[in-house]
Amino acid sequence: MTDTNQPSTNEPIDPQPEPANQAPLTAKEPSVAEKIVIGRDGLRAGWSLLIFVALLAVFLTGVGAIVKALHLAPVGAGGGDVTAGPTILTEAIPFLLTLLAAWIMSKIEKRPAGVYGLGGQKKASHFLAGLGWGVFCLSVLVVTLWKTGLLVFESRLLFGARAFEYGGLWLVGFLMVGLLEEYLTRGYLMFTLTRGLAGIYASVFETKHSKAIGFWTAAVALSIIFGLGHGKNPGESPIGLLAAGLAGLVFCLSLWRTGSLWWAIGFHASWDWAQSFLYGVADSGLMVKPHLMATHPVGKALMSGGTTGPEGSVFVLPVLALASLIIVYTLPRKSDGGAA
Repeated sequence: MTDTNQPSTNEPIDPQPEPANQAPLTAKEPSVAEKIVIGRDGLRAGWSLLIFVALLAVFLTGVGAIVKALHLAPVGAGGGDVTAGPTILTEAIPFLLTLLAAWIMSKIEKRPAGVYGLGGQKKASHFLAGLGWGVFCLSVLVVTLWKTGLLVFESRLLFGARAFEYGGLWLVGFLMVGLLEEYLTRGYLMFTLTRGLAGIYASVFETKHSKAIGFWTAAVALSIIFGLGHGKNPGESPIGLLAAGLAGLVFCLSLWRTGSLWWAIGFHASWDWAQSFLYGVADSGLMVKPHLMATHPVGKALMSGGTTGPEGSVFVLPVLALASLIIVYTLPRKSDGGAA
């Protein structure tokens, strides 16, 4: 008996067979222009850096013009002295503009803004640890100068509520300094320059360590720029410039270990606060008003720091080495190799 439901052996089972000569579907080859602009990880680093710098220049120029037109420029104490209110304002505004430019770039690049240094885990604990170690390391430097007779404490200038009031104001001021200088030099610029250099190293040398080499190449370049940027400060010295550049590398080490800038921000803020307000010594030739203690250097500037302050003394170099050891032994390294 025949099953009438079975298909005839003369008919194909697939009524629409694929032609034997049909080519498989392939992705569209990007144009030369697209290859110049877009790389394997999105917008190429060189274009990203150009756009970021252009955005920041436009923002700073625009705000500067508005401030000038409205006569809102803050007035300091004059004579090379710095006061808290103007410091907070003149540091906070460019920091917020830098933050805005980085946020815009995160949208263009389709990355979370936190990868540029202000994200990561344990932000609060890293920040607080940096605050503590900054005061500690600066105190080691000041005590060394004091015990060797290179720094003399004259008197205390603030007492009671005024000491706490100005101490708090200056802590906010130097927090703004730390946020601006760290995020500007070791935030978006550091991330993007590392990304570009790592890509170059990977293609030229075919090394699996391209990420680390790119990070530390960027760290050296930006730390040199950071150090030279302090040359405009009154009373700066060659040792002071060297110390600023080396401090930049120390902060890069904390970024490499933790993947964020929070330890460096805390250390930077409290180092400057302890130096300028707590001990009342010069910072790159700048003196803040008011400060807690009255001091003056004694002896050769190479040893005491002279008008530069403790950062101009050769004793700052072992203290920076101490800070590096603190980072290595107290900050566990991220499993993905840092922030790059």
